[in-house]
Formats: sequence, C-alpha cells, structure tokens
Amino acid sequence: MGGIWRKIPITYATMWLGSLALAGIPYFAGYWSKDAILESTFAAGTGVGMYGFVCGTLAALLTAFYSGRLLFMTFHGAPRADAHTMDHVHESPATMWVPLVLLAFGATFSGWLLHALFIGDHNGAYWQGAIFTAGTNHVLEQIERTPLLIGLLPTATGVLGFAISYYFYMINPALPVQLAKRFGPLYRFLLNKWYFDELYDFLFVRPAIYLGRELWKVGDTQIIDGVPNGLASLAEGGSVQAVRIQTGSIAVYAFTMLIGLVVMLSLFLFIR
Repeated sequence: MGGIWRKIPITYATMWLGSLALAGIPYFAGYWSKDAILESTFAAGTGVGMYGFVCGTLAALLTAFYSGRLLFMTFHGAPRADAHTMDHVHESPATMWVPLVLLAFGATFSGWLLHALFIGDHNGAYWQGAIFTAGTNHVLEQIERTPLLIGLLPTATGVLGFAISYYFYMINPALPVQLAKRFGPLYRFLLNKWYFDELYDFLFVRPAIYLGRELWKVGDTQIIDGVPNGLASLAEGGSVQAVRIQTGSIAVYAFTMLIGLVVMLSLFLFIR
C-alpha cells in the first residue's frame, strides 16, 4: 500500500497502539506480559531458563521489527497503488473502527490497570486456583529482584526493532534489497519459512497421497470391487453358456444322450 495514513486516520492510530503493545513498549499491555516472561526465564537460573530468555529476547526484537515494517510500509512512504485505487481509499465504517478503538484502549491501558492483579503479590486471590503455582515456585517474587538491565530489555528490544525497521523501510529502502541479494541462500531459506511446508509435504502429504491412491486402485478397485465383480461376471457368463445348451430340440437332446452313452461305454471298456 503505502502513503494512506491520512485517508484512514482512525485505523492508522489504532494500528499504532496495537503494534506498540505487541512490541512491548512501556506501558502498553504487551510490555507487562513480555517483561514478566523475560524476567521469569532469567530469574529461573537454569540452562533451559536462559535458553528461553535468549530466544524470547530475539523474538521480542523481531516482533518489534516486523510491527514497524508493517506500519511503515502500509501507511507511510510513497503510494504503491495506482491513482484510481488511492482515490477510493477511505476509513472503515463504524462497525469496523469502533471495535478497533475498544481493542486499542485495552492494548493501551489494560496492562497498566490490571498487571498487579495478574502477577502482583495478591495474584492468587484473583486467579482463585485457575492457574496453580506450586509452593516451591517463587518466580513471581524472583522477577522483582532481577537486575535493572534485564528489566529494561523489553523496552530496549522494542525500540531497537522499530528503529531498525524505520531505517530499513523509510530512510534506506534499498538496503533490504541489497541484503537479500548478498545473503541469497539465507534470504530464500527464511522467505520460504525454513522450507517447512516442503518438508511437511515430502514426509507426510506425498506418502499419504501415494498410500491413498494405492488403496483406491489396488485395495478398492481390484480387490474389494474386483473379486466380487469378477465372480459375478463368471457366473453370468457361465449361465449364458448354459442357456445356449437348452435348445428345445428333441433330436439334439437324443443326440447328446447318445454321445454321452458312447463316452461312458468307452470309459468302461478302457478301464476294464
């Protein structure tokens, strides 16, 4: 799209609020949850906890980056649509933007207003056993004693992610193209989602299709349908041939009986 923020200002504003919350910018709703998750993994003091902390930090950075990329490429910069399309861009009706405003209000204020209930000292009274915390699990107490640098990390990653996306897609939009060309294999690997779909297709979809085709052609057509249908065709063909024997001619019947008698006598004499 590009360059449409003046045409849909309500959608633009609510998208910014939702993206800031998603990126974990203080003091939006996403900040409180992302801050608690990162601090709890760090406070665990285990190898698995540190692995989760590192992965969560990188995920927070990437989340802020693609949130900024979405905003800058959609609403800012030069329009990438033709003039006819741009002339028809307009704000959504109230049935669309009223829910957006309500969601944006929650994204902006719900964490600030309710975080003490969710993860504060008296969170047990709020959850009423819906979320059980073992007596030996003191992670909610430990996150209050995490170093200041760790506490600032969600904010730092959010701001850094937005800053990188702004530089990439507003100040120097040629840079992403250059990076894609320079790191072609890695770019294609990430662009194709780690080739997960192709791997899934190779391991599961194609074998399932092959198995289904063989069960259909061999199991269903040749065995389930083929054997009964073959026996039915054999019985039908035999009855057709048997009917031809019944000619209704007495001369033919007498001749057949004579032939049978000759055969029986021949066999009797041969055996004797």
